[in-house]
Amino acid sequence: MNYNDSIGAIGVGIILLAYFLNIFSFIKKDGNFYFILNIIGASIACFASYLIHYMPFIVLEATWAIVSILGLFKNIKKPQA
Repeated sequence: MNYNDSIGAIGVGIILLAYFLNIFSFIKKDGNFYFILNIIGASIACFASYLIHYMPFIVLEATWAIVSILGLFKNIKKPQA
């Protein structure tokens, strides 16, 4: 596995970890930690896609990161009960 593959595997691994933790109810889908894991994972995967010049996944992962950032900000601004 080369450098680009390793970076991509780490990013995708973090996204899958967030999904796994959510599906098995270890973290909430609307919790800050879920959004943070998605932001980090998608950003790393986006960088790996940039390194190999694969535009479809650059767009996909950048969008995933941006939507997660927006979700995190929305969650932070939400009034706590």
